[in-house]
Amino acid sequence: VRVHPIITKGGEAVSAVPADVRMETFVRGRTIEAIMDANRKVDRALKAGALAVGAKVTIQTIPGYMPLMQNSSMAEIFEANSVSLVGKENVGHVAHRTGSTDMGDVSQLMPVIHPYVGGASGLGHGADYVVEDYQLAVITAAKALTATAVDLLADGATVAGNIIAGHRPEMTRDEYLKFMRNLATEETFESE
Repeated sequence: VRVHPIITKGGEAVSAVPADVRMETFVRGRTIEAIMDANRKVDRALKAGALAVGAKVTIQTIPGYMPLMQNSSMAEIFEANSVSLVGKENVGHVAHRTGSTDMGDVSQLMPVIHPYVGGASGLGHGADYVVEDYQLAVITAAKALTATAVDLLADGATVAGNIIAGHRPEMTRDEYLKFMRNLATEETFESE
């Protein structure tokens, strides 16, 4: 689980207690249960802190990204295609990354993969992120994805059909929509 906040407004002067402090926080995790547990703890801490000093706190919960659940059969096909392009010694597998993506939401409903390819340096989404090896990062990656699509769709899409038939989604579409809508809340707590 990762909890990482940023203060977006912290007051007007160094020598004054701020009347209005605003903060945004992401809670990310490997499972929905872990995310929800951490989210409750963050909310409880914010409420306790505000009430302890006689302040008011408004907690607005906005649904974020769901955990990414990669389909192992699709991942194996992509891995085999990657190995054929760059060699086994250049292909790795990471079970869980600490970031999040909208592909996590899609993965709750259908089988997906979200492979990562090298060829860049710097912090992802950072100012120092730069593609250094265009061939690897773009062309080779596209070849691996294309070969994976071909393998899935060959012979009347037999492999893709088997993956879909064997897949048990984490949620139905209606369950996903209900979960997201129920998560969107706003509560205000004020000391008496």
